[in-house]
Amino acid sequence: MALMFTETQSIKRAVALINDIDASKFPRLLSRILQKLHLKDEKPFTEEEEEMLEGALDLQPANLQLVLQTTAFILQQAAYHLAKPAVLSQQLRNIGLEDDKISVFVKAWTSGGKNVVDKLRQRTLPPNQLSEVKWRLNLEMSEARQAKMKLPNAIFELGISKDNGANDRVRIEFNHQQLYEFYNQLEMIQGQLDSLS
Repeated sequence: MALMFTETQSIKRAVALINDIDASKFPRLLSRILQKLHLKDEKPFTEEEEEMLEGALDLQPANLQLVLQTTAFILQQAAYHLAKPAVLSQQLRNIGLEDDKISVFVKAWTSGGKNVVDKLRQRTLPPNQLSEVKWRLNLEMSEARQAKMKLPNAIFELGISKDNGANDRVRIEFNHQQLYEFYNQLEMIQGQLDSLS
């Protein structure tokens, strides 16, 4: 069984804080984080809600942030490892989480984990994606100082789609040697991708 969590000082501190949270309040906190886990740029709670949580959970702002971030991290790791409930339970026990909090995590993961994993799979990781490639070949035949010369170059125009729906264009020019080196790098990347599948 692969280790999902390394017991760092930060995790130890967060586990101690989570263990101190009232057992009746923790499930709602966890449920909200689980619902928003797949959203890249959206926090689970607004600033006003975080202020209310600080009072309700009796936590300082920095400690609340540590609890929220660690809880989200635990759920992200569970999603990454496609953790079965028994494995998640054991991993949480290994970092010192108390049984009542473990059962809340396992119950939330059992009921909502599949949905979160499905949503995370649909989410693209990079904010920009290559959407289009255009190219053309140029041959420079002469220059003011030099009458006979042949300088081939390739110009690529890459269409880039961003997460927000905007599109950009990037133009790249290669001489023969640069294009050859770029091609070799692409071949190496393709070989590494092939070895992974």
